Amino acid sequence: MRIFITGASGTIGSAVVEELVSHGHDVLGLARSEASAAKVEAAGGTAVVGGLGDLDVLTASASETDGSIHLAFSNDFSDLERSIAEEGLAMDTIGAALVGTGKPFSIVSGTTFSNGRMATESDPLSTTGPVGGRGINARRILDLASQDVRTSAVRLPRSVHERYVAYGFAGLLIAAARQSGVSAYVGDGTQRWPAVHRRDAASLFRIMMEKGEAGASVNAVGDEGDSMLEIATVIGAQLGLPVQQVPAESFGPLGEIFAMDQPATSAWTRETYGWQPTHPSLLADLEAGEYPAN
Repeated sequence: MRIFITGASGTIGSAVVEELVSHGHDVLGLARSEASAAKVEAAGGTAVVGGLGDLDVLTASASETDGSIHLAFSNDFSDLERSIAEEGLAMDTIGAALVGTGKPFSIVSGTTFSNGRMATESDPLSTTGPVGGRGINARRILDLASQDVRTSAVRLPRSVHERYVAYGFAGLLIAAARQSGVSAYVGDGTQRWPAVHRRDAASLFRIMMEKGEAGASVNAVGDEGDSMLEIATVIGAQLGLPVQQVPAESFGPLGEIFAMDQPATSAWTRETYGWQPTHPSLLADLEAGEYPAN
């Protein structure tokens, strides 16, 4: 297959490109700069110049390939509403180009909140709260299954990680610890964060391109839930900093998310699609230390 990917130069996207290429697929990766294009090419893909706002590029690229994966997001947490709106329009544009084709279209989503129990693939996406708009975007795309688009949503946990590379939301805790001088957690620290190694996440995106059923949602969860206190304790030990409770507001708009208990399971995904995480856990990657500067 020849597959179009937005966000192909990112931490997750570059791993997805490498995964697809290693399994015999060709990749066309959206790149908004020369540096991003170089990363796409280094991962084995072919770069197409453009950003999420270049709707004509999105339409043409989705139309000329055999399937699409959407990963790009601005990550501008100071203006989440704008970022979510931009993402929604880009996904709608790709989806419109695929209506009636039967082609696969896999989008990135997030594991759900489930009031203290393990979230499953059958739980509906949240459409409220700071990032509720992303759930609305995802539901709209999944509904295109009724218009002959083989849509799927890969629900990623808070921390998509690989040692020495990136740590997802745990990376935000690392950055905050370096800046403040304490490894912080909110509440009593018992709230659980699921996680997945980025190489394992990449393999699930490939599987959904190859055999995902229309309208399916899958959980890319390797670790069902490490407590925020456990994560902060490991970070503190590696950075030589004290571990300290702080108000949720210390993390700005993300504080509300950090305070939530959000364990999740991928049992159905594993059984249905044969996906098996094989790479190190989040805590193992954090315990390796030597965190990147950014």
